[in-house]
Amino acid sequence: MSSRSPLVRFGVAMEESLLAELDALADARGATRSEVLRDLVRGEVSRSHEARGVPAVAALTLVYDHHVRDLTEKLTEMQHDLGDQVRATLHVHLDHDRCLEVVVMHGKSDELRAHAERLVATRGVTHGGVEIVTGVARGHHHPHSHAGKKATVVSPK
Repeated sequence: MSSRSPLVRFGVAMEESLLAELDALADARGATRSEVLRDLVRGEVSRSHEARGVPAVAALTLVYDHHVRDLTEKLTEMQHDLGDQVRATLHVHLDHDRCLEVVVMHGKSDELRAHAERLVATRGVTHGGVEIVTGVARGHHHPHSHAGKKATVVSPK
């Protein structure tokens, strides 16, 4: 979002114990009550839009046993079948048996959820999760500059 909406103050009533939990969460995040509440509301609004098939991006995380017969090939084939909905993948060898794969997808939120669930349900995938962010316009790729910003590279120890 390039322009910001003006902030509006309003009152919220909640149980004292819940307010104490909110304050503890805000302290742990180094944030204010308002920042935490805005984040929570944004997340709920995004989730409510997801089922309607709105433009979205998704980050799917898979952990799998690469010794399971044909699993790597099957996951790759499933991603290829999605065509340009798959924007990027990251593949990391965790140890002798397991791999981590992060798949970045772009498309309609309901379809992304269905694709993610199908990939996670593949035999040999031991862990999986997806984060879907709605309200992201699907359109042509417009490169932008990160001039002057440094990349951080994390290498295994």
